[in-house]
Amino acid sequence: MARIEWPAEAGDDAAIAARLLADARLAPEREARIDATATRLIDAIRTAPSGVGGVEDLLREFALSSREGLALMVLAEALLRVPDAATADRFIEDRLGQGDFAHHDVKSPLPLVNASAWALGLSARLISAETPFGILGPLAKRIGLPALRLAMRRAMVLIGDHFVLGQTIAAALAHADGRHGPAARYSFDMLGEGARTAADAARYLDAYAGAIAAIGRAAGAEPLPDRPGISVKLSALHPRYDALDRVRVVRELAPRLIGLAQQARAFDLNFTVDAEEADRLELSLEVVGAALADRSLAGWDGFGLAVQAYQKRAAAVIDHLDALAQALDRRLMVRLVKGAYWDTEIKRAQERGLDDYPVFTRKAMTDLNFAACAAALLRLRPRLYPQFATHNALTVATVLELAGGATDF
Repeated sequence: MARIEWPAEAGDDAAIAARLLADARLAPEREARIDATATRLIDAIRTAPSGVGGVEDLLREFALSSREGLALMVLAEALLRVPDAATADRFIEDRLGQGDFAHHDVKSPLPLVNASAWALGLSARLISAETPFGILGPLAKRIGLPALRLAMRRAMVLIGDHFVLGQTIAAALAHADGRHGPAARYSFDMLGEGARTAADAARYLDAYAGAIAAIGRAAGAEPLPDRPGISVKLSALHPRYDALDRVRVVRELAPRLIGLAQQARAFDLNFTVDAEEADRLELSLEVVGAALADRSLAGWDGFGLAVQAYQKRAAAVIDHLDALAQALDRRLMVRLVKGAYWDTEIKRAQERGLDDYPVFTRKAMTDLNFAACAAALLRLRPRLYPQFATHNALTVATVLELAGGATDF
């Protein structure tokens, strides 16, 4: 595939905002429908009986806009995947130190929330040795961490159940089966970190292959797009996944990606290449292009990739994918997401002394760009099959309105 050419500089936020706002204006009646739909969604979530022991109330007590809420979310997402006790102890100690759990003023009247907040506060005091008997603090810390680890793991199962289906693909498939009715569709993610050695890459490749086989056996008989799928991280499949090693990476990684895609095609699954950091974007698209050009995947509509709306080049990526699909006479699945590496992108740009950032620095800009990219994807149907990932009720309502209220996209 030909090399991808991009603008030499990241666009100015103000100029991008002006352009997006000019295109984003909708008729008052459409804006009113969006607001009404978002309100209904939020009310339905808040009034629905909790199936996981009141976790919604706990999340409202420790809001994601607070340090405590963010610390809990990190624990919930990652603690269940920490393999050993010593690392788990250090991880809990670090996360509980990120917020002021010890002095949190509980506002909820619910017993579960009160008990959870009290336990978190006690744990934070124990870890920081904030006890009436300071000299006993280190001893209490050593004795208490194993018990605290067990308690935290059980608490995080409660919260993590909301976000992580299981620690293994078998557990995730069992958990997903019938959880939200026959209309629910899942894309399973191995949550793999970037490979550091060839052995790491080989292990992740085997894990993806095993997961595809397991998902395929449990997928049922529905045709695409009404089938489950898997998300694959290219950085987990090659230990030198870097633009400086472009030629080697494309030569060695593309066949691995093709092999996994061929396996997914055999089960007719949705196969999504996950998004990476901005400095790997061109490399990711080059590897994807090389894989898509393989004749063994011709005529299959299950191949797709994720596009991050917080990247300033998101719209250009969508245009590139449309051109690629046309050139290869293919239909691609494109999953639009907000973005996953914001802190990393900002820090890298600062370390390199760049004049601007490759991502938007304000949430409002990401939301605005998401809406613009969603509109573009909907216009490019059926060549591109859009999928939308967001936790934001207003964004969901906006996409529904842009799609004309349709649910078959």
